[in-house]
Amino acid sequence: MAIDQNQTYAAPDDWRAYSGVLTRRMFAFLIDYLLIAVLWVPAAVVVFFLGVLTLGLGFLLYPILFFIVAGLYFGMSLAGPRQSTPGMRAMGIFMVKVDGGKIDFVTAIAHLALFWILNSVLTPLILLAGLFIDRSRLVHDLLVGTAVARAY
Repeated sequence: MAIDQNQTYAAPDDWRAYSGVLTRRMFAFLIDYLLIAVLWVPAAVVVFFLGVLTLGLGFLLYPILFFIVAGLYFGMSLAGPRQSTPGMRAMGIFMVKVDGGKIDFVTAIAHLALFWILNSVLTPLILLAGLFIDRSRLVHDLLVGTAVARAY
């Protein structure tokens, strides 16, 4: 099966594609961060052995290990052909760029970084924006130019 390289990933125009997206996003968030926690454990073991091999220098990766694991998880899954993380797929949603382009690794990382920054400043109030903005987009979606839609 060949993947069409010229395929566009345009955001759907139908309002039903965005119905219930906020609730699905919250549950996808919980699933994704549970999976990241599971992936963090073997990464911590690898960093331990790396620290032993480098006579302690590798232990400096521990403070940023969660960010590395989460960045790779979101970057590789959102930039993949399905344009969604495993948690998003479980909840039946996917991410699209509003201009119709494919989400690349850098866009996925920027989306994640903006989410962390805005969530640390605005706390859960970030979800209130989705109630008032078209397509149930959040603030970091607006800044990066993405939208989340239902897959079915």
